[in-house]
Amino acid sequence: MNTDRLVKTFIELVQIDSESRNEGEIHAYLKNKFMKLGMEIVEDASKEITGLGSNNLIVKHHGKDRNKLPLFFSCHTDTVSPGMGIEVIEESGILSSKGDTILGADDKAGIAIIIEAIETIQEQGITTGDLEFVFSPGEEIGLIGASALDMQLIKAENGYVLDSGGEVGRVTIASPTLFMYEVQVNGRSAHSGIEPEKGISAVAILSDALQKIDIGRIDEMTTSNIGVINGGKATNIIMDSLKLKGEVRSVLSEVAEQLLKEIEAAFNGAVEKYGGSFEMTVEKMATGYNISDESVIMKILDQAMNEHDLSLIKEISGGGSDANIFNEKGKEVVNLSVGYEKIHTTEEYIAIAEMEKAVKLVIELAKRAPQNG
Repeated sequence: MNTDRLVKTFIELVQIDSESRNEGEIHAYLKNKFMKLGMEIVEDASKEITGLGSNNLIVKHHGKDRNKLPLFFSCHTDTVSPGMGIEVIEESGILSSKGDTILGADDKAGIAIIIEAIETIQEQGITTGDLEFVFSPGEEIGLIGASALDMQLIKAENGYVLDSGGEVGRVTIASPTLFMYEVQVNGRSAHSGIEPEKGISAVAILSDALQKIDIGRIDEMTTSNIGVINGGKATNIIMDSLKLKGEVRSVLSEVAEQLLKEIEAAFNGAVEKYGGSFEMTVEKMATGYNISDESVIMKILDQAMNEHDLSLIKEISGGGSDANIFNEKGKEVVNLSVGYEKIHTTEEYIAIAEMEKAVKLVIELAKRAPQNG
């Protein structure tokens, strides 16, 4: 591994503006980079469907031991804002931005780690099986790129997403199914001072329902939240309608579905009491996963961690990543931490030492893939 080259690559990557929907330049950089490394490049046609700045990119390394189980590694190429004109500062082994933008280590640290791992494998002639590297746009705005990817383009059935924060050694083994819902509550307006009895208050319906709805952390795998409530025209009018928006997340999909039934039942009870009506719509935004210790990827990961004296710390995430999409579509993956901290803020940073650990881990994972079958 060449640490100076790793840092140089990372800085080059974050200096390429690639806020979501503007990933074209970073993908051009990657295609040129991998072409120089003599790798096979496959590009889908998803851009026409997604409206993102680029297609999904799959880069293939044909390993010396073709009997080993193929593995794939994945990163996303877009960043959140403010991500334009990033300038990197290095101080005491820590990389950060000047403070007026994000750093973009989420997820360009993952990309730099992959590039350095590939270059090291090639230079040292390290024996691996076939490896595939997937680069997806539009992750930050709803996992759009990965959702549009034809999984048949990826030979490997097992892989690792490099897109989680914290020290190297942490692994997200479970992530929730996410449902978002809207409730339209309908009452009847009336003058609040002259004839309030003739009105049906949407607020009263909501207030009654809320007493039967659990929000916050329900258990270690489940959360529920109401984030938006809009309604009303004036203080002297009984509110005749309002709209509520919320979400339910759980690693156990059946738990999330039961909570949604309870929310619907709460509003049913409220309109029976006060009159009025409601309509509830639910949309499934992400499918959760929960990877067993007995899975191939966890066994390989455990061996690789031991080889480099890393502590394996298993975590359950409350959020989603491209790992959710891969697992939903039949690829078994976990999400590995690559060392970045305080993402999505102008205080984002990453330690060079953590990036070095991640490069070694990726190489070790590639080496330890078992014989196929």
